Amino acid sequence: MSLFVIWLGVMFPLVFSPGPANIIFAASGAKVGVRGSIPLLAGIDSVFIIKSIIIGYGLGQLMQDHPQIMQVLQLVGALYLVYLALTFLAKSTFATNQLQKPMGFRDGILLQLLNSKGWLMLFLMFSLFTEPADHEFSEQGVLVLIVWLAGLNISVHFVWVIGGEFIGKLSNSPSYQRALSVFYASCLMAVSIWLLLDNPLWAAIH
Repeated sequence: MSLFVIWLGVMFPLVFSPGPANIIFAASGAKVGVRGSIPLLAGIDSVFIIKSIIIGYGLGQLMQDHPQIMQVLQLVGALYLVYLALTFLAKSTFATNQLQKPMGFRDGILLQLLNSKGWLMLFLMFSLFTEPADHEFSEQGVLVLIVWLAGLNISVHFVWVIGGEFIGKLSNSPSYQRALSVFYASCLMAVSIWLLLDNPLWAAIH
């Protein structure tokens, strides 16, 4: 229990913070509600579990030995966020009663694959907690950490979707809905700019 409390104290702020996936969850909740966001959530979290298995069982060493892989992922992910932000801005010009296609399972897969924050968070978790977890759970620590993180991710992601749905229902005013789209687009754009400025490849290009 003490290990779980320490783990939660480190991981909860990282999982709950407004990164790309959480912003998308809030926007999806506002647009299509909890039920309509489940395919998106399933895509994102299934990829996150696969990433956890890859890194937790040692295959992530390849990415540590070749940091250029992470830099490319971060660069492509940042550009993808710019695309999503522009998509939100385009949707803000639509009538609110116009049918809009929700983000689905494949969108979630692509978003999580390119989410550099998710990769870095997993490296941090396993570097900090693999040894104490193995000691606590008879060398099954990696599996326990994967299960803990999957449960935390799914729970937090539903919170973001529900929060977004609540915000989206505050008003049916077209101007309010447009303002929400602009807000989410601005958040994604801010995250993408931060990722680009932090990326050595982007600095080298410029």
